Amino acid sequence: MNKVIRIGTRESQLAVWQATQVQNLLAQHGFAAELVYIKSEGDIDLKTPLYEMGVQGIFTRSLDIALLNDRIDIAVHSMKDVPTQLPKGIITASVLKRASYKDLLVYKIDAEAGNRQSATGNLKNSDFPFTTDDSRLTIATSSIRRKAQWLNRYPHHTIDNLRGNVNTRLKKLAESPWNGAIFAAAGLERIGLRPEQSVELDWMLPAPAQGAIVVACRENSPYVFEACQLFNDEPTALCTAIERDFLRALLGGCSTPISALANIVNGQVHFEGNILSLDGKEKATIEKTTAINNSNNLGTIAAKELLANGGQAIADQIRNGK
Repeated sequence: MNKVIRIGTRESQLAVWQATQVQNLLAQHGFAAELVYIKSEGDIDLKTPLYEMGVQGIFTRSLDIALLNDRIDIAVHSMKDVPTQLPKGIITASVLKRASYKDLLVYKIDAEAGNRQSATGNLKNSDFPFTTDDSRLTIATSSIRRKAQWLNRYPHHTIDNLRGNVNTRLKKLAESPWNGAIFAAAGLERIGLRPEQSVELDWMLPAPAQGAIVVACRENSPYVFEACQLFNDEPTALCTAIERDFLRALLGGCSTPISALANIVNGQVHFEGNILSLDGKEKATIEKTTAINNSNNLGTIAAKELLANGGQAIADQIRNGK
């Protein structure tokens, strides 16, 4: 008899949306499923910056425990939140087709900025509405990666910490004196909350696996694994695996400003990655292109080349600064 698959999810609107997508995909293949709500440590502590909590998998640990304790059968995560090393007994069951991997600036139009351009004007995905001359501006984010890349481009700006789920962060931005805040485009777009006053940061390289959703299950659950494999998106699985290999090889986590993006174009995988110092002043980058059938070790190879060409000094500086 077919069992009802228990889907573990955090309680935020975005997490529930993602879990519901998986529930719908299972239903399309004839599998019954129900949502089980699990509160994560990352949802409980909304004040401490993520990079100061000193824990990888802060948003996944509670679901991992529920999975290993057989309270749920699968866990649904934003893949960028998942540590590169899964807990013993847990495996990847499926990777969904990737949505936008881009970061998004949600900005506030004050009287001065409004005189320069309307929020509904013809925005360019570049520097609008800020320039490097706007030294008084304050941008909010809890991501050390976003902070470092922003300061690399705008060294005179101020970065403030912003925690909470998508809804909470948008509310805090509206009530704050900040000039803007950085979000993952996929998160806002999935639940229909992308404001008009927003622009994609084409110059900002994303977190490894940003925009992808991953389903995890117990290693000893072949029924669940095979059910989830029916909607596994192989191109997304390949690209995110390369990005996460790059992250793993650099020994990076939430507290390290490491970015990576792999794309498949005309039968080839194009990869770009970087590491920045915490203050954004130093940056090392790498780009590589290879055929799909020769891309298994692309992330690891790129990481080694990056370390040999300036990345090691930055990585050492970050470790010694902690």
